[in-house]
Amino acid sequence: MTQTLDLSGKTLIAMPDMGDPRFNRSVILICAHSDEGAMGLMVNQPTGDVNLSDLAGQLDLTMTADFRDRPVYTGGPVENERGFVLHSHDYTSAISTLTVTSEIGLTGTLDVLEDIAHGEGPIQTMILLGYCGWGPGQLEDEIAQNAWLIGDAPFDLVFATPDQKKWEGALANEKISALNLSSTAGHA
Repeated sequence: MTQTLDLSGKTLIAMPDMGDPRFNRSVILICAHSDEGAMGLMVNQPTGDVNLSDLAGQLDLTMTADFRDRPVYTGGPVENERGFVLHSHDYTSAISTLTVTSEIGLTGTLDVLEDIAHGEGPIQTMILLGYCGWGPGQLEDEIAQNAWLIGDAPFDLVFATPDQKKWEGALANEKISALNLSSTAGHA
Protein backbone atom coordinates (compact mmCIF):
# COMPACT_ATOMS: atom_id res chain seq x y z
CA MET A 1 0.00 0.00 0.00
CA THR A 2 1.33 3.42 -0.98
CA GLN A 3 1.51 6.03 1.77
CA THR A 4 -0.41 9.21 0.98
CA LEU A 5 1.63 12.41 0.90
CA ASP A 6 0.08 14.70 3.52
CA LEU A 7 -1.05 17.88 1.77
CA SER A 8 -2.56 19.48 4.90
CA GLY A 9 -1.60 23.15 5.02
CA LYS A 10 -0.82 23.29 1.28
CA THR A 11 -2.75 24.97 -1.50
CA LEU A 12 -4.22 23.46 -4.60
CA ILE A 13 -3.97 25.80 -7.56
CA ALA A 14 -6.41 25.01 -10.37
CA MET A 15 -4.82 24.39 -13.75
CA PRO A 16 -6.14 26.59 -16.58
CA ASP A 17 -7.91 23.67 -18.26
CA MET A 18 -9.76 22.59 -15.13
CA GLY A 19 -12.74 20.62 -16.38
CA ASP A 20 -15.07 21.72 -13.59
CA PRO A 21 -16.12 25.39 -13.94
CA ARG A 22 -16.83 25.61 -10.19
CA PHE A 23 -13.07 25.47 -9.66
CA ASN A 24 -11.96 27.80 -12.46
CA ARG A 25 -8.86 29.73 -11.25
CA SER A 26 -9.50 28.55 -7.71
CA VAL A 27 -7.04 28.39 -4.85
CA ILE A 28 -7.94 25.80 -2.23
CA LEU A 29 -6.34 25.59 1.20
CA ILE A 30 -6.13 21.92 2.20
CA CYS A 31 -7.21 21.75 5.84
CA ALA A 32 -7.01 17.98 6.34
CA HIS A 33 -5.59 15.15 4.22
CA SER A 34 -5.07 11.47 4.96
CA ASP A 35 -5.56 8.03 3.39
CA GLU A 36 -9.28 8.53 4.12
CA GLY A 37 -9.59 11.60 1.87
CA ALA A 38 -9.13 15.35 1.96
CA MET A 39 -11.02 18.49 2.95
CA GLY A 40 -10.20 22.01 1.78
CA LEU A 41 -11.62 25.51 1.42
CA MET A 42 -11.55 27.81 -1.62
CA VAL A 43 -10.01 31.05 -0.45
CA ASN A 44 -10.59 33.23 -3.51
CA GLN A 45 -14.31 32.90 -4.31
CA PRO A 46 -16.50 35.42 -2.43
CA THR A 47 -20.18 34.58 -2.74
CA GLY A 48 -20.93 38.09 -3.98
CA ASP A 49 -24.42 38.05 -2.51
CA VAL A 50 -23.89 37.14 1.16
CA ASN A 51 -22.02 39.12 3.79
CA LEU A 52 -21.40 38.55 7.46
CA SER A 53 -24.37 40.66 8.56
CA ASP A 54 -26.66 38.33 6.56
CA LEU A 55 -25.31 35.33 8.47
CA ALA A 56 -25.46 37.20 11.76
CA GLY A 57 -29.13 37.95 11.14
CA GLN A 58 -29.89 34.28 10.49
CA LEU A 59 -28.05 33.30 13.68
CA ASP A 60 -29.45 36.12 15.86
CA LEU A 61 -26.00 37.62 16.43
CA THR A 62 -25.38 41.34 16.74
CA MET A 63 -22.15 42.19 14.92
CA THR A 64 -19.80 45.06 15.63
CA ALA A 65 -19.80 47.59 12.80
CA ASP A 66 -16.31 46.69 11.54
CA PHE A 67 -17.33 43.08 10.80
CA ARG A 68 -20.85 43.52 9.45
CA ASP A 69 -20.00 44.04 5.78
CA ARG A 70 -17.25 41.44 5.48
CA PRO A 71 -17.77 39.08 2.57
CA VAL A 72 -18.64 35.43 2.95
CA TYR A 73 -16.77 33.02 0.68
CA THR A 74 -17.81 29.92 -1.19
CA GLY A 75 -15.64 27.33 0.51
CA GLY A 76 -16.69 24.66 -1.94
CA PRO A 77 -19.64 22.76 -3.38
CA VAL A 78 -20.12 20.31 -0.49
CA GLU A 79 -22.64 21.17 2.28
CA ASN A 80 -23.14 24.81 1.19
CA GLU A 81 -25.07 25.62 4.38
CA ARG A 82 -22.20 24.55 6.66
CA GLY A 83 -19.98 27.38 7.87
CA PHE A 84 -16.26 27.57 8.57
CA VAL A 85 -13.93 30.32 9.74
CA LEU A 86 -10.30 30.40 8.66
CA HIS A 87 -8.42 32.63 11.06
CA SER A 88 -5.13 33.77 12.50
CA HIS A 89 -3.62 31.72 15.32
CA ASP A 90 -4.27 34.43 17.90
CA TYR A 91 -7.61 32.66 18.51
CA THR A 92 -8.55 29.17 19.63
CA SER A 93 -12.13 28.04 20.08
CA ALA A 94 -13.08 26.62 23.45
CA ILE A 95 -14.83 23.84 21.51
CA SER A 96 -12.58 22.95 18.58
CA THR A 97 -9.97 24.60 16.37
CA LEU A 98 -7.93 22.70 13.79
CA THR A 99 -4.38 23.85 13.12
CA VAL A 100 -4.03 24.16 9.33
CA THR A 101 -0.60 25.84 9.20
CA SER A 102 1.63 27.39 11.84
CA GLU A 103 -0.23 30.69 11.25
CA ILE A 104 -3.75 29.61 10.21
CA GLY A 105 -6.47 27.84 12.17
CA LEU A 106 -9.90 26.56 11.19
CA THR A 107 -12.95 26.67 13.43
CA GLY A 108 -16.29 25.28 12.34
CA THR A 109 -18.31 25.88 15.49
CA LEU A 110 -20.69 28.74 16.23
CA ASP A 111 -18.62 30.05 19.14
CA VAL A 112 -16.09 31.69 16.80
CA LEU A 113 -18.87 33.75 15.17
CA GLU A 114 -20.20 34.68 18.61
CA ASP A 115 -16.72 35.78 19.64
CA ILE A 116 -16.32 37.78 16.42
CA ALA A 117 -19.72 39.40 17.05
CA HIS A 118 -18.52 40.51 20.49
CA GLY A 119 -15.19 41.80 19.20
CA GLU A 120 -13.30 38.96 20.91
CA GLY A 121 -12.52 36.81 17.89
CA PRO A 122 -9.37 36.40 15.82
CA ILE A 123 -7.67 39.43 14.24
CA GLN A 124 -7.76 37.92 10.73
CA THR A 125 -10.82 35.99 9.57
CA MET A 126 -12.36 34.52 6.46
CA ILE A 127 -15.91 33.18 6.75
CA LEU A 128 -16.82 30.41 4.29
CA LEU A 129 -19.89 28.37 3.43
CA GLY A 130 -19.38 24.84 2.12
CA TYR A 131 -16.16 22.97 1.52
CA CYS A 132 -14.27 20.88 -1.03
CA GLY A 133 -14.06 17.19 -0.26
CA TRP A 134 -12.33 14.20 -1.82
CA GLY A 135 -12.70 10.51 -1.04
CA PRO A 136 -9.76 8.12 -0.61
CA GLY A 137 -7.34 8.52 -3.52
CA GLN A 138 -9.58 10.96 -5.41
CA LEU A 139 -7.39 14.04 -4.87
CA GLU A 140 -4.25 12.10 -5.76
CA ASP A 141 -5.92 10.99 -9.01
CA GLU A 142 -6.88 14.58 -9.86
CA ILE A 143 -3.31 15.73 -9.22
CA ALA A 144 -1.96 12.91 -11.43
CA GLN A 145 -4.40 14.03 -14.17
CA ASN A 146 -2.85 17.51 -14.04
CA ALA A 147 -5.94 19.24 -12.59
CA TRP A 148 -4.05 20.86 -9.71
CA LEU A 149 -0.67 22.30 -8.81
CA ILE A 150 0.44 21.97 -5.20
CA GLY A 151 1.78 25.06 -3.48
CA ASP A 152 2.57 26.56 -0.12
CA ALA A 153 -0.06 28.47 1.84
CA PRO A 154 1.51 31.69 3.11
CA PHE A 155 -0.61 33.71 5.52
CA ASP A 156 -0.51 36.78 3.25
CA LEU A 157 -1.80 34.82 0.26
CA VAL A 158 -4.89 33.75 2.22
CA PHE A 159 -5.61 36.96 4.15
CA ALA A 160 -3.86 39.91 2.46
CA THR A 161 -3.96 39.23 -1.29
CA PRO A 162 -7.01 40.60 -3.15
CA ASP A 163 -9.31 37.73 -4.16
CA GLN A 164 -8.99 38.40 -7.89
CA LYS A 165 -5.18 38.15 -7.58
CA LYS A 166 -4.88 35.04 -5.38
CA TRP A 167 -4.63 32.57 -8.28
CA GLU A 168 -1.78 34.48 -9.91
CA GLY A 169 -0.29 35.11 -6.46
CA ALA A 170 -0.33 31.40 -5.63
CA LEU A 171 1.42 30.66 -8.93
CA ALA A 172 3.95 33.45 -8.38
CA ASN A 173 4.63 32.10 -4.88
CA GLU A 174 5.72 28.87 -6.59
CA LYS A 175 7.70 30.86 -9.21
CA ILE A 176 5.36 29.77 -11.99
CA SER A 177 3.92 31.98 -14.71
CA ALA A 178 0.40 31.25 -15.95
CA LEU A 179 1.79 31.64 -19.47
CA ASN A 180 4.01 28.59 -18.92
CA LEU A 181 1.23 26.24 -17.81
CA SER A 182 0.27 23.35 -20.05
CA SER A 183 -2.81 21.17 -19.88
CA THR A 184 -0.72 18.12 -20.78
CA ALA A 185 0.75 16.17 -17.88
CA GLY A 186 4.31 15.02 -18.31
CA HIS A 187 5.57 11.64 -17.17
CA ALA A 188 9.20 10.62 -16.78
